[in-house]
Amino acid sequence: MESNKKTRPVSNPYETYVDPALPGWEWRVLKHYQNPIQEEKNPYARVFCAVKSPFTFGSWEYGDTYIKDLGKQKRPSQPWTPKTKRDRQILQGG
Repeated sequence: MESNKKTRPVSNPYETYVDPALPGWEWRVLKHYQNPIQEEKNPYARVFCAVKSPFTFGSWEYGDTYIKDLGKQKRPSQPWTPKTKRDRQILQGG
């Protein structure tokens, strides 16, 4: 999980999420703090995100969010080519 210990730039996130119910909102996951197994066990697992919304006027705001909040309401906006072990696990639903 070495690749997840580093924060990615906003132009190359681990995942990108959008919610059709919230037009103009986008969440980009830039860092995972735990491996996928630990994330599943931890109801308070979090990730570091860049978020853009109609209220940020085209800019990104950065901060942590709970993984469960991303998974409940949002889905990846586009399929991506898995580049890391973590990417492959996410693509397989784990």
